[in-house]
Amino acid sequence: MKSIKFVLVATLIMFSNIVFANPNPTEDNVKMTVIAKQIAKLLENPSFPIKRNSFITVKFTVNNNNEIVVLSVEAEHNKDVIEEYIKSRLNYKKLKNHVKTSVYTLPIKMVSL
Repeated sequence: MKSIKFVLVATLIMFSNIVFANPNPTEDNVKMTVIAKQIAKLLENPSFPIKRNSFITVKFTVNNNNEIVVLSVEAEHNKDVIEEYIKSRLNYKKLKNHVKTSVYTLPIKMVSL
């Protein structure tokens, strides 16, 4: 139950950051919202308890095969555990939508429940 609540809160925060960042939605913003949804789905049900609220910044790129490659994970607490979890869930997972190769930054908030 805690995992489901965590994923919902994290997803809402990700979407609010993406949607409200630019009041005029462009094709790139719409595409990034779809990518954020796919990444949120991949990060569902963490295998570790979340003891404290934590802000995480994930930098990633998308290769020519449309796969996510995690470049870095910055976390306030439990950095090693969170980094391992995110990399294991995201590295080399294919995205459904084609995206240009670039470095993307995704803010995530993990909430203890």
